[in-house]
Amino acid sequence: MHEHSVHPFGKRKRIHERIIETILFLFALLSILITVGIAFILIRESYLFFSDPDVRLLDFLTGKKWQPMIGLFGFLPLLNATLTTSIIAMFLGIPLGLFVAIYLSEYATDRARGILKPTLEVLAGIPTIVYGYFALTFMTPMLRSIFGQANVQIYNTASAGLVIGILVLPMIATMAEDAISAVPQELRLASHALGATKIETTFKVVIPAALSGLSATFLLALSRAIGETMIVALAAGAGPKLTANPFESAETITGYMVRISGGDVSYNSIDYNSIFALGLVLFIITFTLNLTSRKFSSLFHQEYD
Repeated sequence: MHEHSVHPFGKRKRIHERIIETILFLFALLSILITVGIAFILIRESYLFFSDPDVRLLDFLTGKKWQPMIGLFGFLPLLNATLTTSIIAMFLGIPLGLFVAIYLSEYATDRARGILKPTLEVLAGIPTIVYGYFALTFMTPMLRSIFGQANVQIYNTASAGLVIGILVLPMIATMAEDAISAVPQELRLASHALGATKIETTFKVVIPAALSGLSATFLLALSRAIGETMIVALAAGAGPKLTANPFESAETITGYMVRISGGDVSYNSIDYNSIFALGLVLFIITFTLNLTSRKFSSLFHQEYD
């Protein structure tokens, strides 16, 4: 009787678990289908751009001028501005975010952590358009006061890049803290037992042990910086320009897409189709960075299995 009474309960439990498992699988499948759908739309619309007789793939990849209305399809100026703002953002965001993560994980008291954590959450919750106006009205005047108004244009990639660095700071700090906290406590204790100081343990034991997880964090942050739109649309400037000077205005890929999609461009024109080709380029770049970060994450987890 006892076994007979338990069996129906176990059967009902298994049915409920299967239903929940099926629902969770469908949600996971939905996210995959959404990604596939985005990729399909980008490829289909990009084909209309690249199938145009005036567009050559080699010129698109190597050309130094981007003016589709007059038949110039070299996207290097847009890519250059995108990489410039992203690299500047990483130069600010990675060291600052890493040091914040080290402090929160290794040094901060509960009171300090209770202050810094909500502050980072506030930074993460600010709309990006607000960051854009912050770059335009605060960061650019500050750069012009430091380097001279003649040297720094009102719209420039430096101020946009610096503010993107502030934007990705909460993401880097949070994920880096998780990577550092995942390092086994035994490594810290062993280092202290050998006579190492707190700072020596942090930078010579803990950080190297968390390096693969930190690398994945930095790649994800770079992917986020490359895809940022509103900050560069407001602060970096309009008009594609191939320049190595971060104090000059230059248009990024996302900035161009915002300008064209919001302008008076006719549907299915070469200008309109170009935003999908550039969107496909961004998709490939960010997808590659995400795959690379996943590879680093898998190495990180394998290290401490």
